[in-house]
Amino acid sequence: MGSNPISRPDPLVRLERVSMAYGRGETAVRAVDEVSLEIAKGEFIAVVGPSGCGKSSLMKLVSGLHPPLSGTLTVEDQPVKGPLKSVGMAFQNSNLLPWRTALDNVLLPLEIVQPHRSRIRKERQHYRGKALKLLESVGLGGFTEKFPWQLSGGMQQRTSICRALIHEPEILMLDEPFGALDAFTREELWCTMRDLQVARNVTVMHVTHDLREAVFLADTVYVMSSRPGRIIRRCEVDIPRPRDLEVTYSQRFQEIVHELRALIGRAGDAAPEAH
Repeated sequence: MGSNPISRPDPLVRLERVSMAYGRGETAVRAVDEVSLEIAKGEFIAVVGPSGCGKSSLMKLVSGLHPPLSGTLTVEDQPVKGPLKSVGMAFQNSNLLPWRTALDNVLLPLEIVQPHRSRIRKERQHYRGKALKLLESVGLGGFTEKFPWQLSGGMQQRTSICRALIHEPEILMLDEPFGALDAFTREELWCTMRDLQVARNVTVMHVTHDLREAVFLADTVYVMSSRPGRIIRRCEVDIPRPRDLEVTYSQRFQEIVHELRALIGRAGDAAPEAH
C-alpha cells in the first residue's frame, strides 16, 4: 500500500489547504483543517477516520453544501460556490419518500434538477425506461412498483443509490450507505456498488467507518485525524480490480486493513497535539 502523494494531471476534484468551520466568530467549531487532496475522474476514493473527524464535513465541502473557511476547492477546474448539480448523494438512511414507489423515488431528482425538470413531463416514458433499466441493473426489476415499506433494507439502499445516479452525476457521494445493514447484505451491496461504478465510470467519494469496505471498494483511501480533521495519510490500495469477496480473506487485504486501523488508532491518540 503506497502512502506518498502522486501528482496526477487535471484532477476532477482538487482541495488545497481547505478548512471548514460550523458557526462564526469565537463560537465557531473547526471541523476540517487544511485538507489537501485530489480525485481523478473515474476514481473511487474512501475516507476513513475516528468518529467525529470531519469525514461527512469533507463531503459537504466537495458537494458545495457548505462553504470553505479558507483554501481552494475546485471541481472540473471551477471554484465551488454552491450546491453542485453534478453530484449525486446516498446516505445511511435511504430517505425514500414512503408514498412513492421505488420507481417514482428514483425519478424524483429528475423532477428537481435541470435540464431534466423542464423535459420530464414531455419525456416521462423515456425517463421511466431509464429508471427501470437502472433498477434492473441492481436486481430490483421485480420491485419497481413496491413502496419503501415493502422493500428490505438492502433493497431500499439499492433504490437510494439508483436515485443518486439517475441524473448521471459526475460524482457520487456515499455517506455510510451500508452502515445500518447486516453483514451479508452489506457485502452484497459492496459488489453492487463495485459493478455500478465500473459500468458507469462515475467518480465516487465514499465515507465509511468500515475499513474492510474501504479497502474492498476504493482505489485510494484517505485517513483523517480526529477533529479538526486533517489528512494524515493517502493510501493507494494495490490489490487489482475488479475484486471479489474472496480477496477479503487474503493476507494482503488483511495487512492493509490492519495498517489503516493502526493509523486511525494513532490519529485518535494524537488528536490534542494535531491542531
